[in-house]
Amino acid sequence: MDSEKGNLYLIPTTLGDNEPLEVLPISVKKTIEQVNFYIVENEKTARRFIKKVSSGKSQSALQLFPLNKFTHTSILPEYLEPCLNGTHVGLLSDAGCPGIADPGADIVRLAHQKGIKVVPLVGPSSILMAMMSSGMNGQSFTFNGYLPIDKNERKNEIKRLERLSFEQNQSQIFIETPYRNNKMLEELSNTLAANTLICVACDITLSTEFIKTKTASEWKKNIVDLHKRPTIFIIHKI
Repeated sequence: MDSEKGNLYLIPTTLGDNEPLEVLPISVKKTIEQVNFYIVENEKTARRFIKKVSSGKSQSALQLFPLNKFTHTSILPEYLEPCLNGTHVGLLSDAGCPGIADPGADIVRLAHQKGIKVVPLVGPSSILMAMMSSGMNGQSFTFNGYLPIDKNERKNEIKRLERLSFEQNQSQIFIETPYRNNKMLEELSNTLAANTLICVACDITLSTEFIKTKTASEWKKNIVDLHKRPTIFIIHKI
């Protein structure tokens, strides 16, 4: 029976190096205090986060299972064995919400297949917070992940997303590798129509937070340094 199994808790983390309980609810702290098994992207990052949330928790009691691009899918069922034996397991992302632009989706899908209760906890999602702050269409939007690396392919994709935003009245969200953020904003300003809106949402929830929505032509006159800063881009042609 499901009641005899442990839960899989989807535990959000901070989006940067700020105090966890500034942006996370107390339910996250309570869950971390009762869970010792975790599926994590990076062990060092996970241990540091757990210690910041619950400084009195025994680090030696923690059992961490890696889930990243190097993890073979054949090993994933082993990570949920504690749940099948009645023990709760937590799924931690490096930043933000597990399963959103994150490898955690595979383990969540497997949990559903095994009849394990999935419990999502409230926490910051940079994608949703950027959308909330953009002034664009919160009724219809799409997250597109990363755009192509090839310059011509990327330019064509930018134009395609702009056309889609206009035809379907749908805001288009995407991200870039942080060290290429400045180049991305420059390309958007030069490729999009002058009146197409671009939202730049950077360092969300941090003291250096920067969120602005301007037209492509306005961004050409407003230089901002986004280098190595986590940034969400949203475009919408009205």
